[in-house]
Amino acid sequence: MKKIFSFILLLLVLFSQIGCKDDNTQAEITMPKFFGDNMVFQRNQPIRVWGTGSPGQRVKAVFNGVEKQAKINKEGNWLLEFDPLPASGPYELEVNGKKFYDVQVGDVWVAGGQSNMEWVMSAQVEGLHEELADADYSLIRFFKIPHDYDAKEKFDVRGGEWLKADSDNILNFSAVAWFFAKKNHLEKGVPVGIIESNWGGTPAEGWTQTDRLLSLELYKENAQDILDRQDYWIQEVIENKLRELKRNDLVIAPQNGEIQGVANPDFDDSEWQTVQLPDANPFKDIAWLRKKFTLTDTDANFMLNLGEIQQMGYVYINGGRLFYKDWGTDVKEFPVPASMLNKGENILTVRVINTWNNEPVLGKKDQLYLKSGNKKISLEGEWKYSNRIEEELPVVEWYNWLPGMMFNAMIAPIVKYPIKGVIWYQGESNAGDHQHYRELFGTMIQNWRERWSIGDFPFLFVQLANFMERKDLQPESNWAFLREAQYQTLALPNSGMAVAIDIGDANDIHPRNKKDVGHRLWKVAQKVAYGDDVLYSGPVFKEFQKVGQKVNLSFDHTGNGLKLSFGNEVKGFIISDQEGKFYPAKAELINTAQVQVFHPLVQNPTEIRYAWADNPEVNLYNSEGLPAIPFRIRID
Repeated sequence: MKKIFSFILLLLVLFSQIGCKDDNTQAEITMPKFFGDNMVFQRNQPIRVWGTGSPGQRVKAVFNGVEKQAKINKEGNWLLEFDPLPASGPYELEVNGKKFYDVQVGDVWVAGGQSNMEWVMSAQVEGLHEELADADYSLIRFFKIPHDYDAKEKFDVRGGEWLKADSDNILNFSAVAWFFAKKNHLEKGVPVGIIESNWGGTPAEGWTQTDRLLSLELYKENAQDILDRQDYWIQEVIENKLRELKRNDLVIAPQNGEIQGVANPDFDDSEWQTVQLPDANPFKDIAWLRKKFTLTDTDANFMLNLGEIQQMGYVYINGGRLFYKDWGTDVKEFPVPASMLNKGENILTVRVINTWNNEPVLGKKDQLYLKSGNKKISLEGEWKYSNRIEEELPVVEWYNWLPGMMFNAMIAPIVKYPIKGVIWYQGESNAGDHQHYRELFGTMIQNWRERWSIGDFPFLFVQLANFMERKDLQPESNWAFLREAQYQTLALPNSGMAVAIDIGDANDIHPRNKKDVGHRLWKVAQKVAYGDDVLYSGPVFKEFQKVGQKVNLSFDHTGNGLKLSFGNEVKGFIISDQEGKFYPAKAELINTAQVQVFHPLVQNPTEIRYAWADNPEVNLYNSEGLPAIPFRIRID
């Protein structure tokens, strides 16, 4: 009897242990991809770990010697939270047996916006070589969220991994974010994590939760349609992504034309269309172009210039590939090896693709030539063209621009992850609707803060840089109005703005000076995010006083006084008369905090504007070398 009783007792113990094991450990779980080796948690904020799994099972996590457990709820979700820690590390995080190594606790920033934030260090950024020589900072880590969009909020991002800063990895880091992160790390002495969530060419409405746009007149119709027809939009997004995959496969397959011998001198292009470059660019899909030229001597050093290639191009001479131009690089004079050239007739072939709108562009007036020394052989004039060599490109719609689409895929998955704040560079794609930007941008910021649920975290942004042709008078500049809307957004708490009105490029919407942008953002962060006593802003208009037909303007944030970066007169002011006609104003410093503005033809000025143009000439700074913020004021 004792043996039977002992056997039954043993069975009960075993079943109890098995039940405990099933209930408490090793549940099959899924966690977002940004949980990985080298990750950075935000200091002084709750450390959250979450994911999905089978309802009813248990999840156990261990971090810094502390164990936490949770039960997966009926929706299949779970979340664990550890107490905040100061900047420290490295740690090991273990969740149901899966281990993540070299986890740090420091400051985490989201780097958002469009192409000027996305612009990587390797894309001809000024000062790249100096940075490569000083890039080994293992406590600076970047996580790049791949481009994605969806009609509903996603649990996880498409991919990515945490990468430590070194001379290889920084090449693919956001340049603005790198310069900012490096300052953050060196001056605060803490690990820094940058989560890049940005996409070139995108508008702010795509980064804002769909239903938050229902109250904004310009965006509510599209937002309501996405919400009302969500099943349709979910399927259409899938089909659009499939078209994109096919297009991308075609774009990177020049061999589809090469194997037909299209670049060879003896290829028969007699049936191709004849076009005049650079005057005509009627191209679409994958465009192949051929141009014959004659050389009497091949011993000299030759340089080829094609002026403009939008966006990507494969260039061949006499059947051999000379170079590939990617979308992020400029077209410039390119050396041609003598071994590729023939005395007599030669053939230049170009394969051009533009994934922006399937309408490629080649050539620019006076910049389409082959050069040897001072001698140029013009390549303008007749070219042969065909877009029938390769398969027609699928039409891919820019659905990521629609309300909420990028928010759903690139922001919603990370809102449980505590952060220090956001650095943001965007606005170019909203300049055409500048009158709506103040409300849109403010709505987006408040939306993000609500979803992160960690209060009004610092939101720091870059005002649009100067760009396009310089004009003395441009009172209706869309870019100036957009800059004003950005400045007005500073009414939101814990917001800050870095001014870039003096470091843009008239000929390139992507200025290569990202260092000053990142450093100016850091100055703003010192004040807004850390409360440091620093001069973080350029001169800001304070008040005015009329003195006859002249107007004296007073400024705050001058430091030790207003300065001119060049010349003796203040540049960048325009002034209007009682009929609303504007004139380039005369302006001069009258003391360390005031500028006097006037024009001899304007007896009773009604309005003054500063730096009010796409690309104004400016020279007004404070003692810290920060430029004055653009503004406009009514005098009457």
